[in-house]
Amino acid sequence: MLLKRRQFILYIWLFSQNCLAADRLPDFFEATYTLHSREAQFAEMNRSFVAAGNGKYIFRSETRTTGFMSLFRKDRIIEESQWSEHEPQLRPEHYTYQHTGGKKDRFVDIVFDWDKNRITNQVGDSVWSMPLQPEILDKLLYQLAIMRDLQRGRLPQSYTIADGGKIKSYEFEVLGEESVQTPLGALQTIKLARYKSGSKDKTLLWCAINLEYLPIKVENTEKDGQVTTALIKTLKGFGDRDNLLPQQP
Repeated sequence: MLLKRRQFILYIWLFSQNCLAADRLPDFFEATYTLHSREAQFAEMNRSFVAAGNGKYIFRSETRTTGFMSLFRKDRIIEESQWSEHEPQLRPEHYTYQHTGGKKDRFVDIVFDWDKNRITNQVGDSVWSMPLQPEILDKLLYQLAIMRDLQRGRLPQSYTIADGGKIKSYEFEVLGEESVQTPLGALQTIKLARYKSGSKDKTLLWCAINLEYLPIKVENTEKDGQVTTALIKTLKGFGDRDNLLPQQP
């Protein structure tokens, strides 16, 4: 009952704050994050959202090992979502995932054919297809969907995701507001918990209210209990919000 009341209060607050931004996408941006496990930094991640022309957009993430870890492993993970907007839906068109430098390289290619209502998956040399479901997203694009929904005063509840060659549901729970200390300063956030169907993994996301609900901290707990945390380090974009960024040497 308390959770429902908290969600209702947050919904009213979000709606009143964001009704003027209801019909637009998040601003373009580029952000870097540091990744930590057991309080030690092991990687850095760069994420960017840009226009590709002809009504297309690209959301891209690149992660590389850094510091002491990079002496032993040269992991590089690149994810990219190419998509378009078909109101009220964000439509993924092509998703790729590349992991190199680890024990075994991995490449994933997913094509979303909206005309034929089919999804074609390729992992290495294996290729298969499956039916395309309405409002489906890829593993990267759903984070932009969260930002847009929160701007529109909608509390995320669930998203349908093409994940691992299957259709999965990502369920969300709103945990309330929380201030997070970052290299950009203290940021007020909406805190969400994400659960995957068929998985014991749990992910917490802190979405900054004054940065169009950009996730500025993400904490993932795997089934073995290992916790990995991503925390924002630098940010470019969001129009006149550039004055919030730390000065670079």
